Amino acid sequence: MTSDQLLDLPVSRELRRHADRMQSSEKHLRHLIAAPDRLKRFSQRAAGLFFDYSRQRLDADTLDLLMELAAQSGVEARFRQMHAGQVVNVTEGRAAMHTIARTGEPAPVIVDGIDANAELRRVRAEIAAFVQKVHDGATSGGTGKRFRHVVVVGIGGSYLGTEFVATALAAFADKGVQLHFLANVDIHNFGAIAGEIDLEATLWIVISKSYTTAETLANETQARSLMETAGLDAAQHLITVTAKGSPGDDPAAVNLQSFHMFDFIGGRYSVTSAVGGVPLSLYLGNTAFERFLTGAAEMDSHALSAPTDQNLPLMAALISIWNASFLGYAHQGIIPYAQPLAKLAPHIQQLNMESNGKSVTMGGTPLKGPAGIIIFGEPGTNAQHSFFQLAHQGRPFPVDFIGVLQPQYTGYNTLSKGVTNHQELWANMMAQANALAVGKEAAATERAFSGNRPSSTLVLESLAPEDVGRLLAFYEARTVYEAFIWGINPFDQFGVELGKVMASDIRTEMAARNQDEGHRFDTCDPITRFYLETLFRGRF
Repeated sequence: MTSDQLLDLPVSRELRRHADRMQSSEKHLRHLIAAPDRLKRFSQRAAGLFFDYSRQRLDADTLDLLMELAAQSGVEARFRQMHAGQVVNVTEGRAAMHTIARTGEPAPVIVDGIDANAELRRVRAEIAAFVQKVHDGATSGGTGKRFRHVVVVGIGGSYLGTEFVATALAAFADKGVQLHFLANVDIHNFGAIAGEIDLEATLWIVISKSYTTAETLANETQARSLMETAGLDAAQHLITVTAKGSPGDDPAAVNLQSFHMFDFIGGRYSVTSAVGGVPLSLYLGNTAFERFLTGAAEMDSHALSAPTDQNLPLMAALISIWNASFLGYAHQGIIPYAQPLAKLAPHIQQLNMESNGKSVTMGGTPLKGPAGIIIFGEPGTNAQHSFFQLAHQGRPFPVDFIGVLQPQYTGYNTLSKGVTNHQELWANMMAQANALAVGKEAAATERAFSGNRPSSTLVLESLAPEDVGRLLAFYEARTVYEAFIWGINPFDQFGVELGKVMASDIRTEMAARNQDEGHRFDTCDPITRFYLETLFRGRF
């Protein structure tokens, strides 16, 4: 790479000039997509996905420049370094080995002095054995009831990916287990779950790498108190997923079992590790989880080895960089036309925005242009009746449309207006992509649509566990590729720390008032003092 700054690369100057040329009227999408071979030239099919970027604001020259951008940035070499276990998380001195969690290969991969492959196989075997005992009833609650409720106690990367996959594959959940997510420290989250579960039939999974996350520990404390009040032994109802040697991995800790997570897998990339493996295997079964891993591994292999112009996540990343850094789009919509993918956008929000919301390069040099994009989304057709007014006539933003050919439920084929529900869903997805691209002229300006609004369409054959694994790995690889092109580190997240430090200081003040009603908040700034006094009064 000639520089760690995207905007210093020689090709960046050409891309800026080309972006200006793409503003001309003849480059409007309504003209670009009219070319007879447009779809063939601007789409790829691989690893179980079809990726159509024909409605992106691209022409053949754009693609040539993006190929040159990939070459000059050295992005593929960095991606190979990541897969090989080299230290790519330079600020924390760590490897980023989330992809090996799904391979199961026997070849040793030495990371931080340990065989990462062997350790992950060990943990997966421990999970499989534990899950089988739970499903067989050999491991049960303190009163002998089978576990029918599993509560995941964790926040951020300790639950978002798992919730996405669990929601996507709920149709495969045939083990009689209900999965609940206790992420928010807000007591409303805890109270709602407490009202839904049978405590005697509930297994709590506390997930925290360091076992110091304040919100997670607060919720664990509430859970233990609830069990104690009900006369239950928490040691028979609670397991942990944590780092070796953490407070949650203490042999003297009161819990059923501990499963290990590792520094070489970051939280937002961890759903295929024990973080997702324990709850998802309990919910879906060991076989379904293994199928999910197989799909993710297939996409990993493609992302690592496919040629640049045929590499789906790399192409998606290059287009994302083009949109954000050269066409000026700061936002990205993710609109899956499949209700089971309802939790995809919240997961990708964290995956992408925590990874790529950075202001400095890997070397610590301030970026000359912003990195990262604002991710949001909602399933179609709901999104059409929510924020698509803005999408069509307000501020434009690129969209990922996601379609599924075969729905999980196939027995409902009553026709309305001559079509099935699934066909109606697809009619809307295809229409929205076209309408955003071509627009519509009208004499009444309020009824006019400017068009020229870019989108891509991803198509999956089904929502089997393998397909969901492929989709997850596609977005993970795309996120990493984007970061390496921008020249930033997608594996640290120092931006979340300042608020935590300040919360700790405020917590100390609250604890002092809880111990001494006469404690005054005199050391706090006036605004903080106002809110503290208001909270303890319980009224304005």
